[in-house]
Amino acid sequence: MKHFINLLLFTILSSPLFAQIPPTFQWLSDGSGFRDVEENEIIEVALPSNQPKILVSKSQLTPSGGSALTIKSYTFSKAGDKVLVYTNAKKVWRYPTRGDYWLYDLTGKSLKQLGKGLPESSLMFAKFSPDGKKAAYVSKHNVYVEDLQSGEIKQLTNDGTDRVINGTFDWAYEEEFDCRDGFRWSDDSKSIAYWQLDARKIRNFLMINTTDSIYSYNVPVEYPKVGQTPSPYKIGVVDIASAQTKWMNIPGDPQNTYVPRMEWSGMPNELVIQQLNRKQNESTLMYINTADGSAKPFYTEKDAAWIDIKSRWEDEPVGWDWVNGGKEFLWVSEKDGWRHTYRVSRDGKKETLVTVGNYDMISPVRIDEKNNMYYFMASPDNATQKYLYKITLDGKGKAVRVTPADQSGTHNYQISPEGKFGMHEFSNAKTMPMMEWVSFPKHVSIDPNNSIAKSADKINAGKLNIEFFKVKTAEGVEIDAWIVKPTNFDASKKYPIVFTVYGEPANTTVKDTYGTGRNRLYEGSMADDGYIYASMDNRGTPSPKGAAWRKSIYKNIGTINIKDMDGAATEIFKKYSFIDTSRVAVHGWSGGGSSTLNLMFQHPEHFKTGIAVAAVGNQLTYDNIYQERYMGLPQENPEDFTKGSPITYAKNLRGNLLYIHGTGDDNVHYQNAEMLVNELIKANKVFQFMPYPNRSHSINEGAGTSKHLRTLFTDYLKKNCPPGGR
Repeated sequence: MKHFINLLLFTILSSPLFAQIPPTFQWLSDGSGFRDVEENEIIEVALPSNQPKILVSKSQLTPSGGSALTIKSYTFSKAGDKVLVYTNAKKVWRYPTRGDYWLYDLTGKSLKQLGKGLPESSLMFAKFSPDGKKAAYVSKHNVYVEDLQSGEIKQLTNDGTDRVINGTFDWAYEEEFDCRDGFRWSDDSKSIAYWQLDARKIRNFLMINTTDSIYSYNVPVEYPKVGQTPSPYKIGVVDIASAQTKWMNIPGDPQNTYVPRMEWSGMPNELVIQQLNRKQNESTLMYINTADGSAKPFYTEKDAAWIDIKSRWEDEPVGWDWVNGGKEFLWVSEKDGWRHTYRVSRDGKKETLVTVGNYDMISPVRIDEKNNMYYFMASPDNATQKYLYKITLDGKGKAVRVTPADQSGTHNYQISPEGKFGMHEFSNAKTMPMMEWVSFPKHVSIDPNNSIAKSADKINAGKLNIEFFKVKTAEGVEIDAWIVKPTNFDASKKYPIVFTVYGEPANTTVKDTYGTGRNRLYEGSMADDGYIYASMDNRGTPSPKGAAWRKSIYKNIGTINIKDMDGAATEIFKKYSFIDTSRVAVHGWSGGGSSTLNLMFQHPEHFKTGIAVAAVGNQLTYDNIYQERYMGLPQENPEDFTKGSPITYAKNLRGNLLYIHGTGDDNVHYQNAEMLVNELIKANKVFQFMPYPNRSHSINEGAGTSKHLRTLFTDYLKKNCPPGGR
């Protein structure tokens, strides 16, 4: 059926798109089926019959005298009698989180737009009140509430400006904490808790637009560089009736702490928050009494490096995982050296380890209290893969793998409430994404004729000649890696090798999932043209290998990761005699661009050609939340920032370098390019440089941009690291 295809494409290719805007795939609250969008209509599908019915038709979502709304997202009221439809979405930095909202009343069959009189595409994160009578949203950094029956709009905050931000977040919180939706309805629908960030003291970084008018103009971004204090925060609780805000009295200097999580606790007049210190290596949970604003810390954790927050293991960082009727909650920690889930009493005094064992809980999937079961992703035996496991929620059981043993690779699951059904996705580097519906707890396909098992002939059937393997560096570090051999490979010949790298804590390139081994920047087929393509993992990447692996990069970005990559490459050269070590190239984007530069500059004897895109050339130019989390404060250990920055070693360039950057990059600023260029000029180094005018970090805006980038990349590689066996 068509909705199979829609779901598969959505969940595999674009699930992170919404970033706290609800996805179109939504389980029914009783777990008996799901809702989704098909052909611009909201459908409901019952399981296991898999029979769809239209809940809200295209004609019902057509305003009088207009065309049908394009559904970007939707939310049903608790009673199911109303739906908020999100449309006309526009980007706020990375994600389309502002747009227009329309209310459709399923009982009265009426459609009306929310926020009449407010600017077009300015509404953010519209949510029903728990009683379904109102909706709240943010527009232009102020919080509003609208009565759904009368249409009366009440402005709850009045001090929002471009720099005083209510109900959403500044650039740094959004980018590094995944904080976007910044307000929460109280359970009784009488008040709203919200963040306020004051970015007035954050200096603007001025980007320059030189192409959209005859005279250039500045594009300012409030951007706290590493070493600069963050935007101070407040948590306010606004009374809906009076529109009066009471500010909470949170201990700690708001200019030297962060609050990345805040929710209502489930108790009357009480919030629960997580506060991090400036270095992000101390976490404190607090209850906030909203009647008097007082705070009560109840659970603290410290780490020698840093403490990750919920957005590191869940796409949706909103929500607090209460169990046992609110008497306990689930909490994720690396305190015993592995990422594990703990069951913690409400007062924080008692905790029970749930995911027992020497392995990492990669990400939670479903809390099934009814059946005393906790489902999660893990891969104890192979860090490049991912499987579904289950364990008893009381912490007394042993982890059991649920994913079938004969499906080796990467799996993803969405499990319904009460653990009845699940959407199961599977791929590996040789297998295109596959999807099936399964029933739990036995993981049985609902439709055997359309099951993954039925399509076993398609598993590992891809033509990609990829091999996953391990090498041990001279320091004794075991590294995961992969290599793709050329088409019509001849072991008696020597071939050029191209490494793709990243190397920082945000991602890893060695994953047994579809897309690995394929280079989207290359025009054509690298394998057909006669290249070996390869990559290697390094200490500090977010692989499920334990906290020591991940956190060894603390204060060592640009040093330990580069040492591991070069050490792995050295062993790969020894392992495969068909590699032509006179033709060795490396490329990467963002953090991978930084690694590319450092490999070219620190180890020019091995890496002869490099293509670096949007790299952090100088670590002192990047934002405070990311850089301080992983490197500390530059006021305390400036030498580590110098040792890790590519510009420090630019004078060592010996090979061929192509550097690429968008001049409108609000994330890794274009200044990195010019600082790097200055160092290369100073050292009289010849290189190639390609700025893309006004393009962002993704360099995908504008007609012809992506094709031009592929053409440039491919042409430079072929000219400077010629393909083919010799």
